[in-house]
Amino acid sequence: MRRSPRPGSAASPHKHTPNFYSDNSNSSVSTTSGDSSGHRSAGPGPGEPEGRRAQGSSCEPAGSPVVSEEQFNLLSTLDLRQEMQSPRVVKSFLSPLCQVLSVFVSLLGDVLVSVYREVCSIRFLLTAVSLLSLFLTALGWGVLYLVPPLESEPELLTISEYHERVRTQGQQLQQLQAELDQLHKEVSSVRAANSERVAKLVFQRLNEDFVRKPDYALSSVGASIDLEKTSRDYEDANSAYFWNRFSFWNFARPPMVILEPDVFPGNCWAFEGDQGQVVIRLPGRVQLSDITLQHPPPSVAHTGGANSAPRDFAVYGLQVDDETEVFLGKFTFDVEKSEIQTFRLQNDPPTAFPKVKIQILSNWGHPHFTCLYRVRAHGMRTSEEAGDSATGGPN
Repeated sequence: MRRSPRPGSAASPHKHTPNFYSDNSNSSVSTTSGDSSGHRSAGPGPGEPEGRRAQGSSCEPAGSPVVSEEQFNLLSTLDLRQEMQSPRVVKSFLSPLCQVLSVFVSLLGDVLVSVYREVCSIRFLLTAVSLLSLFLTALGWGVLYLVPPLESEPELLTISEYHERVRTQGQQLQQLQAELDQLHKEVSSVRAANSERVAKLVFQRLNEDFVRKPDYALSSVGASIDLEKTSRDYEDANSAYFWNRFSFWNFARPPMVILEPDVFPGNCWAFEGDQGQVVIRLPGRVQLSDITLQHPPPSVAHTGGANSAPRDFAVYGLQVDDETEVFLGKFTFDVEKSEIQTFRLQNDPPTAFPKVKIQILSNWGHPHFTCLYRVRAHGMRTSEEAGDSATGGPN
């Protein structure tokens, strides 16, 4: 059974929900939709039809509260606050906030990295500028130290002073030229004197045959080889070709080569083995005092050594009968010493001999032959009568 609205009450044109948040929810007193001052309207407004008022009053139940627009907005705000206080609402509200904070942090990190790079680049630039300035400073000091200071500008001379200075320098040059000419004359005279002296010394040494003693075992003064009492020549079986049968194709040297002054590698007399002898006819009777043997040094030998040189040898003087031999000494030729070695003979009292025999006892290790390059006999030549009186006649 529906109630009719009270007389004098105005029905709201909108449908409102009950006010559950009002303290007087159970009260039968309802607020009207009047003005904002809270006064009730005594009746329908002017021009409002009677039927509409009746229809609105018939749709709402009796005693239902009527809510204004401000109250409705207030209720909506309270409902939103209650929804925000729930966990789901809080979570949904914090998630965008966290995203915003993360974006802000990443932007801040990028900004800090950019600032650090700029600082590093500025530091590198400052360091490079400092090093460059130091290098330029050192370079400037070095240039100032090495480059000599600029000379002062020459003083300006008058024409007369210039001519006087030129004349003085010309006189000095003439004086220097005269001194140079004098020195040149003195040097030329000294050079001529020294050249003449050197030439005399060279010819003297050549005449003395570098031993400064006369050599009586020289073919040019009449010495020769007694082939009957001399060892046979060395013959190499590997080089015994047909052409070597002829003398002008035979490369082996005869014993006469030891009486020649030409001492070159290979120009020697070779006999077989390490023992042999050679007898030299002297150009007359000679009181022998020394014997000289010569052999090229190992530095000029083609075989790389001097193992074919004689080592131990003995010297004998032969009398006129060619049978009596007088022992004059035993010696050793050392190839590590000088290439020319002279040995003193034991001919005391001095005796004159027409012949001398050189007997080779060993060599320096060559297994096939021994080479003699040159033999020299030194002493004093006597006449035939003096030689016979000195020797006391044949024994």
